[in-house]
Amino acid sequence: MSLFDHLVIFPVLIPFFVAVALLFPGLSNSLSKQRVVSITANILMVVVAFSLLFKVEAQGIQVYALGDWSAPFGIVLVADLFSVLMVCLSAILGLAVTMYASAGEDKTGAFFHTLIMFQLMGINGAFLTGDAFNLFVFFEVLLIASYSLMIHGGGKQRTQANIHYVFLNLIGSSLFLFALGTLYGTLGTLNFADMADRIPLLSSNELLIAKSGALLLLAVFGLKAAMLPLHFWLPKAYSTTSTPVAALFAIMTKVGIYSIWRVHGVIFGDQAGELANIALPWLWPIALLTIAIGAIAVLASKSLRVLCSNLVIVSVGTLLVTISLNTVQATSAGIYYLLHSTIACAAMFLLAGLIQQQRGQAEDRFVAARAMPQAGILGFIFALLAIALIGMPPLSGFVGKALILQSVTNASEAMWVFPIILVGGLIALIALSRAGTSLFWRTNGENTSALKGHPLQYLAIGLLVVILPLMVIFGGPVSDYTQLAAEQLKAGLSLQQLNEVAK
Repeated sequence: MSLFDHLVIFPVLIPFFVAVALLFPGLSNSLSKQRVVSITANILMVVVAFSLLFKVEAQGIQVYALGDWSAPFGIVLVADLFSVLMVCLSAILGLAVTMYASAGEDKTGAFFHTLIMFQLMGINGAFLTGDAFNLFVFFEVLLIASYSLMIHGGGKQRTQANIHYVFLNLIGSSLFLFALGTLYGTLGTLNFADMADRIPLLSSNELLIAKSGALLLLAVFGLKAAMLPLHFWLPKAYSTTSTPVAALFAIMTKVGIYSIWRVHGVIFGDQAGELANIALPWLWPIALLTIAIGAIAVLASKSLRVLCSNLVIVSVGTLLVTISLNTVQATSAGIYYLLHSTIACAAMFLLAGLIQQQRGQAEDRFVAARAMPQAGILGFIFALLAIALIGMPPLSGFVGKALILQSVTNASEAMWVFPIILVGGLIALIALSRAGTSLFWRTNGENTSALKGHPLQYLAIGLLVVILPLMVIFGGPVSDYTQLAAEQLKAGLSLQQLNEVAK
């Protein structure tokens, strides 16, 4: 067995071993060495993630059975195109965040790079796991790291937001365990493929119990994804934490969205018998209301970071719409939009940090202040990101929304989806136009004492910004990937197929 055959587990092992290594005395007492190791590890993860992507494209779905124990008794990692695209996304985001933080943000608290690595380990594991219990385990790994990262640098506001965040997620974790216990007691397994095989065979007495577990999981994933009415924690949490952490958290809600797709799109999908698509009646109104409430909050935002946090909620609602449409085309469009929105929101969070740094006491609030010393380059980046987030051509936001609207084929669905998405884009246009006017034009003098942006900060933002036009230039191949990913997700794997692939 060659090293290349173990590629599936590398996105979990690399951040784990690097996180542990950063705790040893030779590295823990040298921030400069930690930066080098952390950036190098993230570059390696990008290489590994894209190597795995090309391997899955060429050879099909990869299954890695830990200890060579076959499912459902052993732990398996499953790398299909959807999960690997998400791993690629987290690797790119991890690299950008680490570079940005290495310009000085990592000085404000201890163990920053170690916590980032544990966070990435949890995120990658959640994307690659093939069973529900290990999904819970990786959720806990990323959440424990996020508790410390959120309060990184200290401060009253961060502490208060962190208490709410921890409290809600502890409740979510408890409900997660209750749901898993319910489903295990009914099905006798928590392996995704085995669960999908057994769900249609349940007796009438067991259906109600399984349905309760499934809807409880929907509530748990909805809390993680910040869907209405479980979204209220997000704006405060994301807008008060440090800049690189907020950017990394842009993918956290997508872990919840991914889990809804993986569990309710496959296990409780079209082949689930009487429990087929039980989440859809709930998701339709929730999706539309999440966009509507998020858009209203965008208009009411008083700072760029709060605005961006509310745009994350709008993107969550848009992704829930694609899940509700329940077609391969809609899923493909949703995956494309997921990649775009995560990158664009993360880049805007990083840009907000630079703006905050150069505006002095005004920070990123929409009030008159002295002009920023690097207003030209910051304004240009802001304009590009605003175009992407609004969904205007020629950037990836336009393509993503166009694909979503194109996937709506039912007239009754179109009556709801078209207006809410288009009006949401219009509101984003108004809000971001107001934000740009306040930040770059309402000035009174120049702030000569402000700290200018570090080259690493601009490099990190540039890495994310350049992806947005590339997703349009290479729109054909990217769409092919998302289409195949949607087809693989919809088809799923039986337990027999899973074990055959693992051999």
